[in-house]
Amino acid sequence: QVHLVESGGGLVQAGDSLRLSCAASGRTFSNYAMGWFRQGPGKERELVAAISGNGVRTSYADSVKGRFTISRDNAKKSVHLQLSSLKPEAAAVYYCAARLRGLATNPKDYAYWSQGTQVTATS
Repeated sequence: QVHLVESGGGLVQAGDSLRLSCAASGRTFSNYAMGWFRQGPGKERELVAAISGNGVRTSYADSVKGRFTISRDNAKKSVHLQLSSLKPEAAAVYYCAARLRGLATNPKDYAYWSQGTQVTATS
């Protein structure tokens, strides 16, 4: 099992940047693929970005490519999402999630979830 604690959300101006962090418990962090997902009002939970256990492979939603960056530090058992050039439509509750081994893009494939943090960008 892995316990995920997320931080870094908040209210920023459109065009600004924000960095979300997720700290994991456990001693086998590198065995888990990690993902960032978001859910806005009236919307389904959707993939933002995902990263493989060793950090080699990544996957991004088309809407955030070139602006958001996912990274992980297995020594520190953490995963991060750098949100650059934020748009108002990016406002949502953001979650980090973990699944054993392989990278996946479907939220139903992830077994462990953070508590979520609100991100809002004002125009």
